[in-house]
Amino acid sequence: MIKHFEAKTPSTSKLLRWSGVARSTFYYKRSLKRKGSRPSTYSVNENGELFENTVVVKQIESIFFNNEFCCYGYRNVTCELKEQGWIINHKKVYRLMKEHKLLYGGKIRVEPFKRNFIRFRTLKPDYPLQYLSMDIKYVHVHGSARNALLLTVIDVYSRKVLIHILRFSIKKGDVLLMLSLMLLEYKTEGMTVRNDNGSQFIATAVRHYLKDKGILQEFSHVATPQDNAYIEALHSNIQREVVDRYEFDSIYHAQMVFDRYYKWYNEKRRHGSLGRKTPELVWNNYFNPFP
Repeated sequence: MIKHFEAKTPSTSKLLRWSGVARSTFYYKRSLKRKGSRPSTYSVNENGELFENTVVVKQIESIFFNNEFCCYGYRNVTCELKEQGWIINHKKVYRLMKEHKLLYGGKIRVEPFKRNFIRFRTLKPDYPLQYLSMDIKYVHVHGSARNALLLTVIDVYSRKVLIHILRFSIKKGDVLLMLSLMLLEYKTEGMTVRNDNGSQFIATAVRHYLKDKGILQEFSHVATPQDNAYIEALHSNIQREVVDRYEFDSIYHAQMVFDRYYKWYNEKRRHGSLGRKTPELVWNNYFNPFP
């Protein structure tokens, strides 16, 4: 209405009085800027040194990452920061934690890392221990009415089973123990390990352990078992030759059966991909070509 009568004689103030619209409402212009003064981008310590707030955020993250069960709120975090020598109040800590999604109640944040995904599905290793394949298979234990987990590591060149464990639950500690025992016997130079994206394999401790040993870790693409076809073929044999034929009274019974099976698999079972030879024969022929 104001725009309609704007070219006429009535002034804007009269039109506002007639329409009952307040002058403050008519002249109000919304600002998209943040209200109040801008928050500081630096923090100071007891020595009077200035640091960007990103440094404080990293200190807050370290409080959580270095203490497994720590899920402090912003006030406890403020106390921790003050003990570390920061001059900071709880309001600023609350703002920084909220901006970086570190407030109490969130899930445990996994340290981000770049995965080395498999580039070539088919491998042509030149020697044993060049490429290893590692994966977990479910094995039903009838006596316990539950599934156990069979973790196996094979050598791609010879298809030899290097080590295995059977547990009702397999966590990163079990993987580390198994790898440690395996590497007591085998050299790691030029070694690459393939595995899927299971929580046991992406665990920080496992990745750092392999890196410290000089072992390259490759991850299969999500929902792509073809990337780890060598050990998937082993699992197919296990299903047909063991799981479908046995009813296990206990996990100890299953363990004894798999110990015998893998011994037979390595020493007696012939492989079409190996020219109808056994894994042990291919392995030995490489290291002892002239017995």
